[in-house]
Amino acid sequence: MNQNDTKVEQFGPCTIPNPAGYDYWTEDNSVVLFQTIFSGMEDAKKTIDSSPVFFEQAGPKEKIYYRPEEVTAGIVTCGGLCPGINDVIRALVMELHYRYKVPRILGFPFGYEGLVKKFGHRPVELTPDKVAHIMNFGGSILGSSRGNQKIEDMVDTLFLYGVKMLFCIGGDGTLRGAEAIQAEIKKRKEDIAIVGIPKTIDNDINYVQKTFGFSTAFSKAVEAVNCAHEEAKGAPNGIGLVKLMGRHSGFIAVNSALASKNVNFVLIPELDFDLEGDGAFLPVLLDRVKRRGHAVVIVAEGAGQKYFEDKGEKDRSGNKKLADIGVFMKDKITEYFQKEGAALNLKYIDPSYIIRSVPANAEDSVFCGFLAQNAVHAAFAGRTGCVVGIWNNVFTVMPISLAIAERKVLRPERSTLWRALLASTGQPNSMKAK
Repeated sequence: MNQNDTKVEQFGPCTIPNPAGYDYWTEDNSVVLFQTIFSGMEDAKKTIDSSPVFFEQAGPKEKIYYRPEEVTAGIVTCGGLCPGINDVIRALVMELHYRYKVPRILGFPFGYEGLVKKFGHRPVELTPDKVAHIMNFGGSILGSSRGNQKIEDMVDTLFLYGVKMLFCIGGDGTLRGAEAIQAEIKKRKEDIAIVGIPKTIDNDINYVQKTFGFSTAFSKAVEAVNCAHEEAKGAPNGIGLVKLMGRHSGFIAVNSALASKNVNFVLIPELDFDLEGDGAFLPVLLDRVKRRGHAVVIVAEGAGQKYFEDKGEKDRSGNKKLADIGVFMKDKITEYFQKEGAALNLKYIDPSYIIRSVPANAEDSVFCGFLAQNAVHAAFAGRTGCVVGIWNNVFTVMPISLAIAERKVLRPERSTLWRALLASTGQPNSMKAK
């Protein structure tokens, strides 16, 4: 990565005084250092003196690009549900209305479908009164959908309603759609700001330290994990098996285990495992149950996909369809214990849709507010094709292209998070057959 990769596109100079009335402003050239850990003072000095990589710091600018009285803002929520979507919508509306005095804010229903005329979804005018209490509810008041829509049709709708800035709340697929919308707008030589607010409970957006909804998701998952622990303890040779979300990344699974303190094994997409053989998962699990009388296992939904035939099927968002590893592991554990003549009381829990549809917890709710406010600041500063996030505990703005270049994953070989997980569970670092 180099300095050009983190440069955010801007329409032009900002000359209009910001009406937001803040006591201080974020400087136009304020940046956040990408790398913060070095092998020593000499390495740090060499890196900073040569070509260090920075992100643009998010925040309100003293001068802005748009005249607020001429702005119609749009909001769209796409993809799967996630705790905190309503908090983001509320914060966007409040910041746009009260600080920037935007006269018209439109919510487009059911994701990108709401931007396509043929679906017949009419936009909803959002006001502070309409969104005042929506943070108390899960889901999205605008609804959501998956699937690709024709880019030209979506941009036509933005033109039809005079939208000057569009806030796209969603994950990897949503951001790809936002990038395509921005490219079409640029081709038409219009100044419509496209700003993404990354939403995924998997916490797998590239160069974003944390996504909203993640804290709530693993906090809620802990309830299911602790129930699995009680079930496992309550019967001889009891096993509690919990499947959690995480298509490509094991962040929910690992953080849930660390928060619960009752988990003995965590299987994640980033780390391969074998089922049978010396040192493989099933013999190690059986040994644990024989020694301690019970065990709790978390498996992320994307783990162990090597055990299934790849049929090349994809969902409406273009994601590869995953086989159900939870049911698979339930059956394999049962078969193995029977084969070994060991008694077993296994309870299987899949709380996936409960986890993603709850309201945000207090931490996420605050975080959502910051992301939304900084998205508004970025749009009014004439930034486009960008994503707001957080890096090294500072809010940032970066190009969508960088955010979607690859997925953020947990790297067990050098992750302090995984090291903490091993210490907490006591599971072996590798469960490959020897």
